[in-house]
Amino acid sequence: MQRSHRGPGRNWGASAMVAPGALAALIAIGSTAAAADSGTQGELLVLEKQDRMLAIVDPGTNSVIARVPAGDDPHEIVVSEDGGTAYISNYGAGPTPFHTLSVVDVRARRAQAPVELGALTAPHGMALAAGKVYFTAEGSKSLGRYDPCARRLDWILGLGQDRTHMVVVAHDESHIYATSMNSNTVSILDRDANADSSGWKASTIRVGDGPEGFDVSPDGRELWAASFRDGKLSIISLEERRVIESLDLGTHRANRLKFTADGARALVSDLSSGDLVVIDAKSRRVVSRLHVGGGASGILIPPKGSVAYVALSDESAVAVVDLATLKSVARIRTGRGPDGMAWASPGPAATCPPSGR
Repeated sequence: MQRSHRGPGRNWGASAMVAPGALAALIAIGSTAAAADSGTQGELLVLEKQDRMLAIVDPGTNSVIARVPAGDDPHEIVVSEDGGTAYISNYGAGPTPFHTLSVVDVRARRAQAPVELGALTAPHGMALAAGKVYFTAEGSKSLGRYDPCARRLDWILGLGQDRTHMVVVAHDESHIYATSMNSNTVSILDRDANADSSGWKASTIRVGDGPEGFDVSPDGRELWAASFRDGKLSIISLEERRVIESLDLGTHRANRLKFTADGARALVSDLSSGDLVVIDAKSRRVVSRLHVGGGASGILIPPKGSVAYVALSDESAVAVVDLATLKSVARIRTGRGPDGMAWASPGPAATCPPSGR
């Protein structure tokens, strides 16, 4: 894992003599320091669907520095809290869905043995909470969870909704949210020991036509779901458990929605137009419609980052958008069909309890 190192400030005058090798090292250090200054310490991970690869990108240089096999039809990705292990959904929607999660050692740049999901098929949406890997299983109309410490599936919950595609899980695992594209619903699960033997209370809320990209506001008060087929944005009050507002975004195929870290804005990618739609969360108004490139899909905002990354699945590239100016400031060349992305931040090594639970 590449780490940034910041030393005491120095003034390099015109008369300073620096050996060529030392100069190259200084440039490299300056590049990673700039990345750290912008809140982007770590590495950007990009799934290249058509090439079946995971690209590892240095955010300081905006270049791919390694590629690792990612299994069949890789779509979404999460990374362990220590930044060392990536888990990837092998989707395969259709008559022959896949049933594995690919695993990559990010630091060693090496694929590990995949996780076999058995009867849980067409895994897609991914989330990480309390060290565990949550995923949707479209082919089984369910949610599942993999425990990396025990190395087994330890939880399955059936939703009975059609094409449950994306999932968000609260950090303490007390709430789970999922969108189901063909049922036009958002499912909200609340941990409740008194609910029934599952330990979960479920609420199902109807939204627009084909909800796909969604996110929960950082304050936990609202869920925003963008619809793939009708260009609508449904805003759900999580306290009232109902749609309190519906906006027409004018999108053709809204794909992903992400809030900025401060919750002030929401970003929506449009696969058809190649636009990134920026919405002011307080006024509910579109403040920018930035054309980033063909097949705008996955969106990633690094922790405390000043930029957003937008995968351009039709252009084998990722656009870098400055969140202050709302302008596209760079482009990262990738393999074919970039989509799901994650951020690998260096952190303390993960530990498992002695019991493996």
